[in-house]
Parts: sequence; structure tokens; C-alpha cells
Amino acid sequence: MSETRRPRLCCHWLHACSGCELALLNGGDLFLGLLQLVDIVHFPLLLDYKYASGAEGKPDLPAAEIGLVSGGVASKNQLEVLRTLRGQCRILVAFGTCASHGGIPALRNQWTAEQTWNTVFQEDERSCSGEFEYEKWLDRVYAIDEQVEVDLLLPGCPPRPETIVATVAALAAGHQPQLAEKSVCEHCPTVRTGTGRMSVRRFLANADYDPEAPVDSMRCLLEQGLLCMGPVTVGGCGGREMPLCIRARVPCRGCYGPVRRQGNQLLDLLNVLASKGIDHRAIVDRRSLLRFSGAHGLLKPNIREG
Repeated sequence: MSETRRPRLCCHWLHACSGCELALLNGGDLFLGLLQLVDIVHFPLLLDYKYASGAEGKPDLPAAEIGLVSGGVASKNQLEVLRTLRGQCRILVAFGTCASHGGIPALRNQWTAEQTWNTVFQEDERSCSGEFEYEKWLDRVYAIDEQVEVDLLLPGCPPRPETIVATVAALAAGHQPQLAEKSVCEHCPTVRTGTGRMSVRRFLANADYDPEAPVDSMRCLLEQGLLCMGPVTVGGCGGREMPLCIRARVPCRGCYGPVRRQGNQLLDLLNVLASKGIDHRAIVDRRSLLRFSGAHGLLKPNIREG
């Protein structure tokens, strides 16, 4: 009787920093256990696989039952690789917030491609030599599901190692992964009174708390006037424990993306502030509220007439 073949896993990164892949490796024993459940057929951080020039000059990626793709899509080459990956993988997972909602790279979307080129690369010697090819840029940074069909969003900057391993293990077994669906606030133990300061304090302002007391005795940071994005950010950063930022007594920065798949963290947070009587005009830079979710057309160039 022949042994059942294990599902194949194909991992690839696009416009990303490799932090999501490092998080997977940081799983340690969990990652080693995952190797008993799947066969990794492509993983640039681990395997030297020449995929850049296949037949007819197109990317050559192996077929797999599960695909993890991190990063957004910022260039024509990345788009071509993504489309190939989608065709080769039965299940495709947008891996990390850059892939699911644009992440930090999508901050570029508040400027035109030309403005970005002139600001960042024009004075760079490599740009004059042709190493950077401006004409191969896309007009903006896209999330994965804006370009191809995605079967699962696994947000996080980066996702927790145990969440990544549990997700891949569930998919390998033919099960639907159980991911966080509630907001950071739903996992936050701080004290809420329903009222707050009338103005917003700067992010670097210290919260009011007793360092000797447990976190669950600290008053809600948003009610203290700190710009905490917990109400509009999906939870999961703390696993089954409290959110990581709250554990450090600092406000949530929104790195897991919106609670709703197509949610707008900027508008949703302004609504939350209004409901608590907080003056949103005190926010110095509203567009920074989309620092992790600027894809899906949410961040656009501010082109003034004249």
C-alpha cells in the first residue's frame, strides 16, 4: 500500500520585507513539526530554486496544493509572478498585512508613481544606470486580492508563528483555519468607562497607568486620548492572550488591518472618536491611519488643482 503524498507548500514574496517568512521560521519546533505535514516545494528564504525564467520567459513555479504569498504587488514583474502562482496553487493565502491590505509599502499610494520616483530614486546613481526601471512600476501598490482571487487572508505584520503554522496545518488537513474575527478591543482587558478626553494626544505621549499594577487596571488608552486603533483593527497579534501593544501599555497601531475585509480604518476610527466625543480635528495626520491598509484604493494622491 503506497503512502499518501503530503500536500505541497509553495511560499513566495512580492513587495515585502521577508518578515512574514521569518515569523514562520521563528516558530522553531512548530515549524519543524509542520515539515511532517507538508512538502515545501518553493521557499526563496530557504531554497535556491531558479524560477525567474521558465518557458517563454515566464516565471517557472512548481504546482502546489497550498500557496503562501507575502507582500503587495508594485511592479509588472511581481504581477506576472503572482498570476503564475495563482495558476499553480489550489489554495492561495494572502500572507501578512502587506498581501492582505497593502501594508507599509502601500503608503506610496498617497503619491503618484512619478512623485515617488522623483523623490526617492532620481538622485540615486543606480537609477541613472537603469537598475531601477520606472516604466515597469504599476500605478500604485495593490493588495493580492485586487489582482487575483484569494482563498484566505492571513493578516499580521507579521502574523504570529503559531497562527501561521496552525493555518497551514488546517489547510493541509482539509479544514477551514480558525482566525481572529473580532477587534483588538474585544481582546483588550483595560477598563472602559464610556467617556474620554475631548482631544487627541500625540502617539508618543505616555499613558496614565501604574507600572506595578496589572494591565487590566489601566484605563482604556483611547479614553485617555491616545490614538488607539483597537476598535477598528482585527485582533490576533497576542494570540490567545492580550494584544501585544496593549501589553506594552502603548496604543494599537492597526498593523493587522481592518476588522471588516473591505473596511476603512480611517473612516471607521473617525466614527469611533465622534461617538466618544473626541475632537478628530486634533489628529495631526489622518492619512497615517491607513498606514497598514492603504491598498484597495483607500490611499490616493492628493493632487491639488492649479
